Amino acid sequence: MNSTVLHHMFFLGLPVAEKIVRPVLVYVFLIIGLRLAGKRELAQLNPVDLVVLLTISNTVQNAIIGDDNSVTGGVLGAFTLLVVNHGVVRYLYSHERLERLVDGDATVLIDHGIVRTDRLKDELITTGELASAAHKQGFASLDEIDRAILEQGGTMCFFAKKPTPEAARHAEVLARLDRISAQLAARS
Repeated sequence: MNSTVLHHMFFLGLPVAEKIVRPVLVYVFLIIGLRLAGKRELAQLNPVDLVVLLTISNTVQNAIIGDDNSVTGGVLGAFTLLVVNHGVVRYLYSHERLERLVDGDATVLIDHGIVRTDRLKDELITTGELASAAHKQGFASLDEIDRAILEQGGTMCFFAKKPTPEAARHAEVLARLDRISAQLAARS
């Protein structure tokens, strides 16, 4: 390899301070932007949301690297993003109120078996998308769900309905009657 190729690969086309500040600014913008966009953007519930997230990364690429395509510049930008993210995560870990401000709160989408359409509307989630997410977690329908929560990070958690104590006793009595009937039928 000649020295010109090595120079283009490793020589920074921008000052080091600019290579550090650019990723930090884009990082802060994306944290704020994704927070304002809502948890739906993080959940990747449909192909449109996934396309948005992928194109955001391509859109901000030049803002992060500037006019510098060197390996050194790319490594420095990536390193800056990793260090900033590590610092933010560690800081938020010990500051719960600030973490809640950045991450938001969980949203209950189904409560005691009742779909909260007002909250679905707030999060821009259709009933079909909610049902699809429930199917992925093994539920045949929304009728089987007691509680569904859209977590801060965009993950949906579903909790199955549990039978009431009366329903459980009723099912137990029916099961015993079925066994008794089977035993009587076997004797005759």
